[in-house]
Amino acid sequence: MAKTAIFFALISLLPIICNSFSPDNPTDQRLLVLVDDFAIKSSHSIFFNSLKSRGFDLDFKLADDPKLALKRYGQYLYDGLILFSPSIKKFGGSLDLGTVLEFVDSGHDLIIAADASASELIRDIATECGVDFDEDPDAVVIDHTGYAVSETEGDHTLIASDDFIQSDVILGDKKIEAPVLFRGIGHSLNAANSLVLKVLSASSSAYSANPKTKLSNPPSLTGSAISLVSVVQARNNARIVVSGSLSLFSNRLFRSVVQKAGSSTKHEKSGNEQFVTELSKWLFHERGHLKSVNVSHHKVGEMDEPALYRINDDLEYSVEIYEWSGKSWKPYVAEDVQVQFYMMSPYVLKTLSNDGKGLYSTSFRVPDVYGVFQFKIEYQRLGYTSLSLSKQIPVRPFRHNEYDRFIMAAYPYYGASFSTMAGFFVFTIVYLYHK
Repeated sequence: MAKTAIFFALISLLPIICNSFSPDNPTDQRLLVLVDDFAIKSSHSIFFNSLKSRGFDLDFKLADDPKLALKRYGQYLYDGLILFSPSIKKFGGSLDLGTVLEFVDSGHDLIIAADASASELIRDIATECGVDFDEDPDAVVIDHTGYAVSETEGDHTLIASDDFIQSDVILGDKKIEAPVLFRGIGHSLNAANSLVLKVLSASSSAYSANPKTKLSNPPSLTGSAISLVSVVQARNNARIVVSGSLSLFSNRLFRSVVQKAGSSTKHEKSGNEQFVTELSKWLFHERGHLKSVNVSHHKVGEMDEPALYRINDDLEYSVEIYEWSGKSWKPYVAEDVQVQFYMMSPYVLKTLSNDGKGLYSTSFRVPDVYGVFQFKIEYQRLGYTSLSLSKQIPVRPFRHNEYDRFIMAAYPYYGASFSTMAGFFVFTIVYLYHK
């Protein structure tokens, strides 16, 4: 009986297992949420419920839980990691800085939310992702011009920011009308890291300092150089969100009335919920995830893919590209997808035409150079996962019996040869028979 019960239990889990590991669904399904205190589950419940309503399975654990593990028997237990534990000094279990970075290097996604209590561990993780928090542990972002009007907040640390990245892929195509409320620490982007982008920036009047002390030296972070929320898309298409504010995700700021200083417009609800929801859709690959299928090439007039081409052959190249909408794959439509016919350098560069249904194609003539070439697509656009396609194909010269019998360009040489023979014949006759 016990064996039968175990068998049926395993059978019932098969759909879940298949869905979780399905290669056709790029969206993260299992998320580990690490918190300092389980009270965050209720104080940030709107954000968590939004994820659950979109099909995510959230596993809440304390960041210092001695049984923490991301991997078991060589397999990752989670698809994404949410660090809502800014003050944690040391993770429990087998987690540490290297483990988190290895998790991202393996293609998984990460949210880091910090605040004024951010520990060195959280700061080090952010630094490895290309983001540097203010070195002063007591510094927060202050803005005496772009603050949120409030009867209880007089230190201008509650900022109303509307300086968003201009990208429909990352923040959705619906404009965020209300400013986003932010209270926390600022960070700068590592200039050597070209993969990190500002999503929410501070205004030109903002600066990072301790609001409880008088400034004795100029702040290290000032103006629009301060990033409030940043994103990273790694070369392996793993995605990271770094926020200097944990309260950005809180129910309190989601529901707050917001009025930016100097503006007469009063919004009944902040833009936090829309901003965070749209950003999380991008982070967990519900938007901006591309895949390519059915890459093919062949000679014009044929259908089979050849083992090699001959110089000056006319060929056709095609590929299908689709974008994940969160529920299904839809055709990706763009006018800037290019293919290279490459050997050491591109000999041919062609922009692919699309039929609006995901099929991209072009035709061109093989150059008059033989060797080993590659069909190569390197497609990188803001907010989208990168596509890197390459396929080798040899190109041979003409065989000896494939050339034309008489080549137009060689007519002068033919004439020179025959005139030489004729002249030699005349010279011989004259020399032998003329005195």
